[in-house]
Amino acid sequence: MKLLQFMKQNDVCLGVKTEHGIVDVRKAGEKFREPTPDSLKDLIASGESGWITFRDFINGVVQWRDQDVFLKEEELIFSPAVTQPEKIICIGLNYMNHAKESKMEIPESPILFSKFNNTLAAHLETIQIPEAAKKVDYEAELVMIIGKTAKNVPEEEALSCVFGYSAGNDISARDLQFKTPQWLLGKSPDGFAPVGPYVVTGDEIDPTHLNIECRINGEIRQKANTKDMIFNCATLVSYISRYMTLKPGDIIFTGTPDGVILGFPEKKQEWLRAGDEMTVTIESIGQLKNVLS
Repeated sequence: MKLLQFMKQNDVCLGVKTEHGIVDVRKAGEKFREPTPDSLKDLIASGESGWITFRDFINGVVQWRDQDVFLKEEELIFSPAVTQPEKIICIGLNYMNHAKESKMEIPESPILFSKFNNTLAAHLETIQIPEAAKKVDYEAELVMIIGKTAKNVPEEEALSCVFGYSAGNDISARDLQFKTPQWLLGKSPDGFAPVGPYVVTGDEIDPTHLNIECRINGEIRQKANTKDMIFNCATLVSYISRYMTLKPGDIIFTGTPDGVILGFPEKKQEWLRAGDEMTVTIESIGQLKNVLS
């Protein structure tokens, strides 16, 4: 199932993408007098039984095809696909060629860093470049959304803890990132973690073999497959859960492939600027677009 969040009268609302349009979950619940989750966070919190009930309800709504509860996607104002996670965990240098182009050592274990909720942005949201940032870069990434509490989870069980997957862009200000040994400053300006437009549930996707690409103003800059990850999704969830408890709604950015501006020869590094359009596309998930200002 493809889920999304959109804004309606200043509220974040839950939607479901179908061949007939976007189901407005709240309106469908009111129409058919059924209790429904108000957000993706609420749906995840409802657990497996809540998910089954929700899935059956949406299937019934689609069969009825009552036009009152369907919206046109092009008329939506998107919200970030996930809001208010307890943790946003990012993985550095998780593709061999990206580590090489960055002139850094191949990691022997996952490199973790974090972002905060202020970095979350929506599909089609305009993202402002901070005045202090002069070297802004893109990073197309597969994003995992945790579906249940995970602590010391073995790899063979790890993906059962993932609710779904989305597209993300780990936007990075390289001059701020490498100003100190810690990367946080260059990774956490407002809006520097767009996620969306959809969350595809884990029962419909294999995260180990997905094409991923990034285009800047229509030009392909990154093109790879998630099978090229050094540490795959199951390994990442298992590894992280050894050190911190993953909670429902937490987000994991799984790393970016090669092709970022940082990897270009210095004389060919043309950093992103206002007006540039970034498009992240992940197979079976969709396209995430943002413009810089």
